[in-house]
Amino acid sequence: MSAPNKHQQRTEQTRRKLLEAGLRIFVRDGFEAARIEDIAAASGHTRGAFYANFETKEDLFLALLEQQSVKRITELHAILERCKTPEGAVKALRARYLKRADDLRWVILALEFKLFALRHGKLRARLAAAHRRIRRSMNFDAITKFLPPRLYDAKTAEGCKVMLEVALSGLVLEHAYDPKRISRKQMADQLGQIFDIVLNQR
Repeated sequence: MSAPNKHQQRTEQTRRKLLEAGLRIFVRDGFEAARIEDIAAASGHTRGAFYANFETKEDLFLALLEQQSVKRITELHAILERCKTPEGAVKALRARYLKRADDLRWVILALEFKLFALRHGKLRARLAAAHRRIRRSMNFDAITKFLPPRLYDAKTAEGCKVMLEVALSGLVLEHAYDPKRISRKQMADQLGQIFDIVLNQR
């Protein structure tokens, strides 16, 4: 493939800055309250630049979701490729899952986005379909081969992923809301137990 020209480089740089600004503004103001004008200003660009790259802030969020998903899957592939045994791979998956609890802003933002979709019925189906499309586009092959055989089935594996994501979101939110009720260590211990149960490791 030929190297991108200067126009393509500028376009990609603008898009990247808009994504970075979008994440900051979404976290600061909440998804629903975030304004396109503020995202554009925070990126150092105009509303015109925003609309040249994204039709809506929902589209920006979905692009952020795809960016974060690709980043995490790429990092996970690299970690698993270094594992010498299936046991080591599952242990690495477990550690990676627990580490996701440290990314509080992303967990809360993802929850906010789902609440936004629920409040706007006309958008919900389209946003959920886009969300599923992004997940299907991810390459999970390097992960699947390290999982217990029963998880090779796509429906079973998807169900397990849903359970793990729901547990992560709920516990992270509860810890952020009331750390006296559930401490960071308690949250990590419970997430670890849930991971072990879901993957039949215990």
